[in-house]
Amino acid sequence: MRFVSILLWLLGGMLALYLLVMGAFYIFQRAFYYPAPGAGLTLADGPGPGFQDMSLTTSDGLVLRAFYHPARPGRPTLVFFHGNGGDLTGSEMATRAFAEQGYGVLLPEYRGYGGNPGTPNEQDLYRDGAAGLYWLENNRMPIGDIVLIGNSLGSGIATELAKRKKVGGLILVSGFVSLPHVVAQHYPYIPTFLVRDRYDNRAKIGRVSAPILLYHGTADTVVPVSNSRVLKKAQPAATFALERGAGHDLMFSPVATRRISAWLRDTFPVPPPSPPGPPPPDPGTSLDRHDGSVSNAP
Repeated sequence: MRFVSILLWLLGGMLALYLLVMGAFYIFQRAFYYPAPGAGLTLADGPGPGFQDMSLTTSDGLVLRAFYHPARPGRPTLVFFHGNGGDLTGSEMATRAFAEQGYGVLLPEYRGYGGNPGTPNEQDLYRDGAAGLYWLENNRMPIGDIVLIGNSLGSGIATELAKRKKVGGLILVSGFVSLPHVVAQHYPYIPTFLVRDRYDNRAKIGRVSAPILLYHGTADTVVPVSNSRVLKKAQPAATFALERGAGHDLMFSPVATRRISAWLRDTFPVPPPSPPGPPPPDPGTSLDRHDGSVSNAP
């Protein structure tokens, strides 16, 4: 009986400890999901050449910092949503090559990041992303000329907005099935119902009508490549591309720039230049007003 009592006491202690840890996780989980609030650029740090420092106003009244590079005529504008550990500096690094190719680039920064006001969470990050789309539309940007790129956590924001709006394209790099799915892959002892922010890409991607590129590294240990395979099954029309040996920093590699650029060229071909018009008539000739024929001037 004494052995049974000791065993029950140990089991009870372990259960109490487990419940304590799960309670702490539930309360403090957003500090784990959003590890970089407040980090990144200071207000004194400006963007690199070609980018403008600007602000976006969210539907709940926050004014958030962003960088913008206007597109050349005939090129779409890319809106890039970084991962949970990213910032504007990294976003600019990941997209500068596209700006140099003439694509427009809008880099919204999340609330709570880089000196922005507010606290990040799923619904409010959707508001932050939507503020970028509203600004582009308000500046006469056709929604079909906008391509959303979501890297890691940013895949959840990009997918949500592509579900709401008929954007021109959606690119998910190192995207996940959902946040609870990734938590379960790394911490199977945490019940998924405790995960407060969901970012359920699998449930949404089938409702996206835009062309989609799913791009993932086979050596990604943060968001395993199996996530993109599941998303491909949920949206069979999506283009699925793997990068052998690439990890979770895939978006920052030159090979990613080449792969994404090729997809953009195929999806948004640049129209060829218009052929030159006919040469002007000689000063000593005049056009007949009836049939367009040329007659000698008297």
